[in-house]
Amino acid sequence: MQGRRSLRLIGHGLLQAGPILVMATFLVFALMHLVPGDLAFTLAGENATRERVEEIRSLYGLDRPVLVQYGSWLWKMLHGDLSVSLLSGEPVLTSILHRLPVTLLIVSAAMALSLLLGIPLGILASARPRSLIDSFVTTFASIGIALPSFWLAMILVSLLALTFQWFPVSGMVEPKVNLFDALYHAFLPAVALAASGVAEVARQTRSALMEVQSSQYVRTLVAKGLPASQIFWKHGLKNISVTLLTVTGLLFNRLLGGTVVIEAVFAISGMGSLVVGAATGKDYPVVQGVMLTMVLIVITINLVIEILYALLDPRVARQ
Repeated sequence: MQGRRSLRLIGHGLLQAGPILVMATFLVFALMHLVPGDLAFTLAGENATRERVEEIRSLYGLDRPVLVQYGSWLWKMLHGDLSVSLLSGEPVLTSILHRLPVTLLIVSAAMALSLLLGIPLGILASARPRSLIDSFVTTFASIGIALPSFWLAMILVSLLALTFQWFPVSGMVEPKVNLFDALYHAFLPAVALAASGVAEVARQTRSALMEVQSSQYVRTLVAKGLPASQIFWKHGLKNISVTLLTVTGLLFNRLLGGTVVIEAVFAISGMGSLVVGAATGKDYPVVQGVMLTMVLIVITINLVIEILYALLDPRVARQ
């Protein structure tokens, strides 16, 4: 029964994925054409003649309507071809596969820090409402959410990398080359990225547990004489699992987008730096390829979350 529900959710998610991918990639493609500047002039060089510029524009199909260019890219994408970079000539898929593991490592490390620190802080705050630790967690959550990640990243670089020299200032090796060294380089970026995540998870965990503890369900358990610790750990945490899943899915997507700024601060060659450079140079195939990859990751995460919803609460699958 659970397997059938999971398959139904997967099928439903895949049906939704197609239109979302088309709308997202077309929106990015259209917005790229609104950016000032002419890619043909960049490719031809500063001293190129007008005839050479027109030749470059015709060679790369830049003289065709936007819809025709997008349709050509979409057709190639459906056949597994993400085209090549207009600036470097490197296959877009190769560039993505080279940089994606770096970005995913940073996001995964930030996600792990957010959950491993945020959930215990939220539990401690809800277990002792209006106490000193509750005030500390609430204050920390407010500060953590308000602090810009790029500012925190610069502070960490200045203090821990330049002053104490405990961590590298910039750069990062590929995880497949040396995983432990990659994790060492990813620590500061992950901390800067995870600060708001820890605060968000702690705040949501505290709020959800406080709501559960004040519910009629818990008051009934108290009236039956169940110990407070058993009610809290066995029933309270179980009832906030769906809330934590929601927070986890939204947080992962937000952290994925936040890597653009963090990779720029730490000079890391990941997906963020790739798309920034491509957008600046109006390299349409690279921007489209990166956006396609990002949207696919977000859709996959949301699909996994929906399946876990159905496993934890069968009522979700019946809707």
